[in-house]
Amino acid sequence: MALKDKVKTALDETRLLILGSQILFGVQLNIMFQNAYEQVSPLGRGLNACGYFLMATTVGLLITPSMQHRLVEGGQDTQRLHRATTVFAALALIPFAPSLGMTFYIVLERHAGALLAAAAGAAFAAVALFFWFGIERLIKQPENKMGGDEEEEKIPLHTRIEQMLTESRVMLPGAQAILGFQFAVMLTKGFDQLPPSAHAVHVAALALVALAVILLMTPAAVHRITFGGEDSERFHTIGTRLIVAAAVPLGLGISLELFVALVRATQSPTLGIIGACVAAALFTGLWFVQPLLLRARYR
Repeated sequence: MALKDKVKTALDETRLLILGSQILFGVQLNIMFQNAYEQVSPLGRGLNACGYFLMATTVGLLITPSMQHRLVEGGQDTQRLHRATTVFAALALIPFAPSLGMTFYIVLERHAGALLAAAAGAAFAAVALFFWFGIERLIKQPENKMGGDEEEEKIPLHTRIEQMLTESRVMLPGAQAILGFQFAVMLTKGFDQLPPSAHAVHVAALALVALAVILLMTPAAVHRITFGGEDSERFHTIGTRLIVAAAVPLGLGISLELFVALVRATQSPTLGIIGACVAAALFTGLWFVQPLLLRARYR
């Protein structure tokens, strides 16, 4: 398989993984503002906040290959990018599994009791890990597995633009999921119970995520309306800059929303600030610091 086809397949698979992540990511935020959330135990609330952070980590890891493709490779396909996409996709599934188990515990605790809820959560987390990692050892590996000896060729403009639009679609679902639930929770009683500072932070997070969604939709609009669907280097440059720019408000918006989630779950603004700062540092490191260091190294 040609390198460009390998990279395209890897990006498509990353897109599938983030589509699976977006539902759980948004649901965990929505759970915190349901009326029945008041009946969730302190342990369940803590697990919900922890699961939300784990899903934010999953989304951050899944977006990282796209940022490296834009900032490090300039849209060109390389063996390094292909390997990095594989590594980050695998890493993203590690926090996903326990987060899924935690969500099962939270929703089942009231109905089935803590013991059965814990058993169900642990079982689903284990099943996920088995199918995502364990089953790999049961499958006979092909003899020519992802070699690194193919020649790296100049990627045609059309392919680079196609991959750039795919990367926009990789980032967009995560932003869409959280934006929809951000609008919805503002009409719940749980949101009214938050302190005024959390209200302000939530509105700021909503505005940032909305801006990210707008920026991520812009490349498709520009390609269709301005360029009439024709490929050009100018459009590739514009699209790349829009995608990179969108990562800034998206990371900030998710980090600020984590503050709101932690305040709702723990009633502790201090923990909220710590969680938001950790998430912001994680996104900054994965999406900007590491790619820029790699670019400086390879140049």
